[in-house]
Amino acid sequence: MSWGTELWDQFENLDKHTQWGIDFLERYAKFVKERLEIEQNYAKQLRNLVKKYCPKRSKDEEPRFTSCLSFYGILNELNDYAGQREVVAEEMGHKVYGTLMKYSQDLKAERKHHLQEGRKAQHFLDQCWKQMDNSKKKFERECKEAEKSQITFERLDNDINATKSEVEKAKAQYYLRTHMADESKNEYAAQLQNFNAEQWKHFNNSIPHIFKNLQDMDQRRTVKLGETYRSFAEAERRVIPIISKCLEGMVSAAKAVDDRRDSGIVVESFKSGFDPPGDFPFEDFSQNLSRTGSDGAISSTPKGERDGAPGPRPDPKHTMSKAKNKLWLFGKKPKAPSVEDYSHLPPEQRRKRLQQKIDELNNKLQIEMDQRDALNKMKDVYEKTPHMGDPNSLQPKISETICNMEKLRSEIHKHEAWLSEVEGKQGSRDRRHSADNHHPAPQGRESPEGSYTEDAGQEHHTPHHHSGPPQPGHPSTDPHDFDDEFDDDDPLPVIGHCKALYSFDGQNEGTLVIAEDEVLYIIEEDKGDGWTRARKQSGEEGYVPTTYVEITMEKNCKGAVTYI
Repeated sequence: MSWGTELWDQFENLDKHTQWGIDFLERYAKFVKERLEIEQNYAKQLRNLVKKYCPKRSKDEEPRFTSCLSFYGILNELNDYAGQREVVAEEMGHKVYGTLMKYSQDLKAERKHHLQEGRKAQHFLDQCWKQMDNSKKKFERECKEAEKSQITFERLDNDINATKSEVEKAKAQYYLRTHMADESKNEYAAQLQNFNAEQWKHFNNSIPHIFKNLQDMDQRRTVKLGETYRSFAEAERRVIPIISKCLEGMVSAAKAVDDRRDSGIVVESFKSGFDPPGDFPFEDFSQNLSRTGSDGAISSTPKGERDGAPGPRPDPKHTMSKAKNKLWLFGKKPKAPSVEDYSHLPPEQRRKRLQQKIDELNNKLQIEMDQRDALNKMKDVYEKTPHMGDPNSLQPKISETICNMEKLRSEIHKHEAWLSEVEGKQGSRDRRHSADNHHPAPQGRESPEGSYTEDAGQEHHTPHHHSGPPQPGHPSTDPHDFDDEFDDDDPLPVIGHCKALYSFDGQNEGTLVIAEDEVLYIIEEDKGDGWTRARKQSGEEGYVPTTYVEITMEKNCKGAVTYI
């Protein structure tokens, strides 16, 4: 991948990346130097060095470049032979540290030269734009003055009381202003043509050439790091055959350095997907001027149109503002705020960050589930063998783990919704729009407002006094399963009570109709599907959405949890 074509608008990011590359190279050189200073010490000093240079950033911030990963691989190998006391300081100081420091100075000078060329090219383009903008403003002013002089001339020409000298003077002023407007128009057209040509050369020749030089420099830096990694390993390999396996791992890490892959990661990380700006249009301000054949008609079209090539006339404000947004390649861009849904990022970068976050949350959820299973197994052991421990002592931890799982599931669902939005999938707003257009919703579809609907004619019920809570999936609608569940000879014991925060229509099989502030008895906890089994004071039993009620469990009830 070429930086010149893929990252034409990422000068600031490439500036930071190349500086980071030099800093990373110097950081590695510093590592080698400190290694030389403590090489004669025992394994403890070596392990401390490895610990010092291990990445301290979070997983999301850890560099993905092969040169970085190779360096961290070397640190791991170094920790394996921490007990060795052999010394290779002299050879490493000459072939690794000295080479790196000299190469670092060369890279700094080369990078400075390329960046100066880029800023000089941008400065020249800015000057061309200012000249074009000034000529356009002058053209606009001259046209307005010509219009005024035309109005004055026509007024005096039609005034019977005006003297001939006044009319002639007004006519001369009108011709003068018209001539000046025509000259300003020609100047503006020339400046515009010049700017568009310079802009094309800037984004198609100058910038690709500069970015290609920066890419070559960065790739050579990556290759040099790979070579010094190899030299670092080979120096010890010749002296310490006992740790040859560890050194072979370092060589493998050095071979893993891939300059093309690193360049591709840079493109993947910084590519915005925007297109280069197009040509600026010609804006004609002389359309309101009336011309006479005897006075010599002044052309009201740019040169290109007089030659037979019609020119487009888009909205000048829209075109100028759009071009300005993409023109300032080297200017500092405002720092986008970090938001939870990554909406400040370009679509492709946002999709990747959301997918990474979902994977991270799934891993955390799996850990919580494993912990819950382990606690449940331990609780079963305590119940079977009470002398090993009290099973009730594990209940708070189990409840906490279940609560954490619910929070993680909620976060995963939220991020998946954002990811679906980015990928163009139909979201909750599309479903609402479909319902407004009288498209029937399939059975089991939840309405966006939080009420359950079975057909398009059913009224959506929105809880009042509170914002609508999330609606769970409906319980089983199989009448046989439901009948079996309620046909027990003995009614289920009451394990708590709840107060309805919202009203619920309960039109599904097996659900209860509840009113806001109604008090019910809890006979079965939420099993993770979002539904709680309750009993009315009249004795009617059924399921209600857990998020629609405020539940208080009895203190002596096992696994008591309060949902709010």
